[in-house]
Amino acid sequence: MLFWKKYALGLGLFALFAAIFFSVFALYGLPLSAVIYPALLFAVLGGGLALLDIRREKQRRARMRRLLQLPAALMRDFPAPRSAAEEDDLRLIQALRQEAAQVREEAQAREREAADYYTAWVHQVKTPLAALRLLLQGEDSDLSRRAGEEALRIEQYVEMVLAFQRLDSDSTDYAFARCDLDAVVRQALRRFSALFIRKGIGLSYAPLRARALTDEKWLLFVLEQVLMNALKYTPAGGTITIALEAPLTLLVRDTGVGIAPEDLPRVFERGFTGYNGRADKRATGLGLYLCRRILRALGHDIALQSAPGEGTSVRIDLSRQEERLE
Repeated sequence: MLFWKKYALGLGLFALFAAIFFSVFALYGLPLSAVIYPALLFAVLGGGLALLDIRREKQRRARMRRLLQLPAALMRDFPAPRSAAEEDDLRLIQALRQEAAQVREEAQAREREAADYYTAWVHQVKTPLAALRLLLQGEDSDLSRRAGEEALRIEQYVEMVLAFQRLDSDSTDYAFARCDLDAVVRQALRRFSALFIRKGIGLSYAPLRARALTDEKWLLFVLEQVLMNALKYTPAGGTITIALEAPLTLLVRDTGVGIAPEDLPRVFERGFTGYNGRADKRATGLGLYLCRRILRALGHDIALQSAPGEGTSVRIDLSRQEERLE
């Protein structure tokens, strides 16, 4: 329909001039065939040229549609302009492309600068934290144990910052290998052993005797985040269970306060803290979000079941990567 609008004026003028000639020839009694034959000839030639032009226009528009599906940086080889208006449009598009490329380069430069800053900041913070832990090892008092727990909490937050910064980085170093799940679990338990003892929380854990194709470092980060949440929301006298479910699912279950039903659908959203998080002013709402992002990048999955007063069960499904390998 749009193609025919382009020729509406020409068709109207042709019809008007043909009517004028017919009227003049009719008034003077001249043979109308002298008008009919030229009019038919012009109609055939004009129609043929119009159809050829429509075909070219369709090809041009199809090419433009293909270009529009590409990112601005890849838009090249635009159809040659056939009028002054099309030439102006092409200049406008090229100017917008240059501006978009400049904005993109500036944004990428800012992201690289921010990434470098956060990476440097994380490593700088780790140094005094390590020194603080060494100082605390020489003391055995309630104050030193509490200080050690807060240092552990700071370490967790620092690692969350580093993980968040690396999520969408091109240099994220996923290294897949068959990992001993017991070795990963023991690393996490050693880190939180003092917290288990001080809070009086029991541990139910038997050797899993299983291996999984995963990235050990990132899986350890996820397990530590899950355990940290379990320890945070499980009162003294409670129990945390670590077990393996078929076919290859790591289960972490606690007897803590649980999660409100209205919060469950959103626990993996970035920044969502829910009822428990609002009660704990230090909650960031990033832990479970990072866990799901990381596990999906590894080809795994995570699910959570909970009820108020009945505790929480977190299941880390490690079988998907195995299925892909098979």
